[in-house]
Amino acid sequence: MSAPVLLVHGFASSFQREWVQPGWVDLLADEGREVIGVDMLGHGDAAKPHDPAAYSALEDDVAAHLPADEAVDAIGFSMGARVVLTLAARDPARFGRIVAGGVGGRLLAGGDDGQGLAIVDGVEGRESDDPLAQAFGRFARSPGNDPEALAACLRRTHPELGDAQLEKIVNPVLIVAGDRDPLAGDPAVLAAAMPNGTAKLLRNVDHLATASDFGFIDAALKFLSG
Repeated sequence: MSAPVLLVHGFASSFQREWVQPGWVDLLADEGREVIGVDMLGHGDAAKPHDPAAYSALEDDVAAHLPADEAVDAIGFSMGARVVLTLAARDPARFGRIVAGGVGGRLLAGGDDGQGLAIVDGVEGRESDDPLAQAFGRFARSPGNDPEALAACLRRTHPELGDAQLEKIVNPVLIVAGDRDPLAGDPAVLAAAMPNGTAKLLRNVDHLATASDFGFIDAALKFLSG
């Protein structure tokens, strides 16, 4: 019997928006896969605290959804991809195959080039000339979202995820990003930091379009099927 699949959404999204609406859950069900759906803290139906410190255990909150007696495959997008990779670095045995979308070489950059701060400005409603910040600002104010909680989530202290952590992920990992995604960077750079990482670059796809892009969905499903 195939392993369950953990699905972890991106920032300002939810299990329903990221995975149910674009058809991921139905497609996985067609393949006989049980889905473990998660709404991360500050998102979807989860609690929405306004204190950044409340988000310090975000990875632990997601790990609490994992079964105790079997490994799972996992698909994470953007922030969710980082969370999945962080958990896999801590305990690779809890995972089988992993797909990380909307991330790439920038995850290894070790600092903020200003894009992240611009997105915080957009989410908190400050004017910005950055198109991506404007898009995330609109996204943060879509029905069901709490912009103050999302801003607190962005301002949390992230656990370290660099070369030393990524090299512990011995699982097969597929990194997928669009060639028009300034938040991700080159997926091949991130894949190369892991012993069994591979990469796929989506043509003419930006960050916010990645999760529902058929190229991503097709590549992920084929990868999980082994």
